[in-house]
Amino acid sequence: MVNTAVTLCGIRLDNPVIPASGTFGYGYEFAELYDINCLGTFSFKGTTAAPRFGNPTPRIAEYAGGLLNAVGLQNPGVDAVIAEELPKLARCFHKPVMANISGFSVEEYVTVAEKLTACPQVGWLEVNISCPNVHGGGMSFGTDPAQAALVTRAVRAVTDKPVIMKLTPNVTDIVSVAAACAEAGADGLSLINTVLGMRFDLKTRRPVLANATGGMSGPGIFPLALRMVWQVRRALPDIPIVGMGGVCSAADVLEMLLAGATAVQVGAANLTEPYACRDIVAALPTEMERYGINALSELTGG
Repeated sequence: MVNTAVTLCGIRLDNPVIPASGTFGYGYEFAELYDINCLGTFSFKGTTAAPRFGNPTPRIAEYAGGLLNAVGLQNPGVDAVIAEELPKLARCFHKPVMANISGFSVEEYVTVAEKLTACPQVGWLEVNISCPNVHGGGMSFGTDPAQAALVTRAVRAVTDKPVIMKLTPNVTDIVSVAAACAEAGADGLSLINTVLGMRFDLKTRRPVLANATGGMSGPGIFPLALRMVWQVRRALPDIPIVGMGGVCSAADVLEMLLAGATAVQVGAANLTEPYACRDIVAALPTEMERYGINALSELTGG
């Protein structure tokens, strides 16, 4: 019998499969389709201090290797998440959940972190300093090691939950940003977020997305994500990494772990196949047996 369990920042997961923020809502929507307790955990929709409508439509488009999105952190705000979304989730998910937080200032990150820290359901804070689809926040913090460290340090000071910094690939040197976050007190790192891209409509001669640019996700970015996880793992061998970017299968999960991830998030696949994560979890034992892997915890960085 193979062992699919892993430990992420001191919290045990039955398996390393985690639906990524922005692709799984607040969980209970998918619980109508299958028992989401089969998952290791999931990262809920990116949450800010105040409600956000997000970017104008159209904000989703396809490309040959996946999807472009410019949703823009649409969410009801942290107070509504705590009062309305988390109680609904508690009725169908009985494990610690990962809270994805974002902001447009250091103070906003701190406010959201403090409020979600008080929620017993929350196991980890995943701090998004990498969203490419908003202006004045998100990725502007994640492209500068000093700013990334500033946010990390501020959030670390107001929570006793594990802090996982979510990094952008839209940088020349992701290792320098990762190292700055680790030095500032991050307990883990999530990488990568989406890659900035765009498409044009030849009939209108205008960008397909109302925001002009959007984040590329899907299998087309998997090799890039794998390379960045590998680079950060080599440079920072002791910090847990949540790997993501184009993961679509159990074999992809094993590759991501081999590159250095402790756990793996699945994003765009949920948008095209709502049972994707359930099916990956079910396929993991067979895929492990195929390659003679007895325990996933032994594979990380192997």
